[in-house]
Amino acid sequence: MYEWGRLLRVAVTSKSRGAYRLGEESGLSFRCLPSDIDSNIHLNNARYMMLADLGRIDLFLRAGLLGLARRNKWAPMMGGVQSVYVREIKLWRRFDVLSSIETWEGTQVIGRHRFVLENGETAALIMTTAGVYDVPNRRFLAIDEVVEALGARVTPRAPNAAEAEFMGSHGRLRTLAKSLR
Repeated sequence: MYEWGRLLRVAVTSKSRGAYRLGEESGLSFRCLPSDIDSNIHLNNARYMMLADLGRIDLFLRAGLLGLARRNKWAPMMGGVQSVYVREIKLWRRFDVLSSIETWEGTQVIGRHRFVLENGETAALIMTTAGVYDVPNRRFLAIDEVVEALGARVTPRAPNAAEAEFMGSHGRLRTLAKSLR
């Protein structure tokens, strides 16, 4: 139930944080609650994913993507996730989730969610790949089309080495998944 409360807070406060501009980092603050922990009494891996979802929803709301998607019958869809945990987030500890849209190629956009402790240390890093599906036309949109529809004038930078490896690994894993029965 508390996930819905966190989502409501993100939605209600999105306008007060201003418009999101592609390439910027956007922050949300949280506290590790008893319902977030595992047997080690720290934030469990599923909560990292859920909180990254909230960061993504915040970006989509503030960039205008969710409204545009609703009007055009588009569906933003996750493609893949890679995460690394560097430091634990213990019970009751405050932390920020810093989310950004890093770059894009073709139909895939690369997102990043950095979990930062109060002392500035990174506790975890999550990279995501996603796309926007045009339901009526049954195709994934080129992200350049989406950016143009949002009225943004941004050119994506080339993926860095880690992002290129992530996209390559994601593509290979996707091919494997499609081959399994």
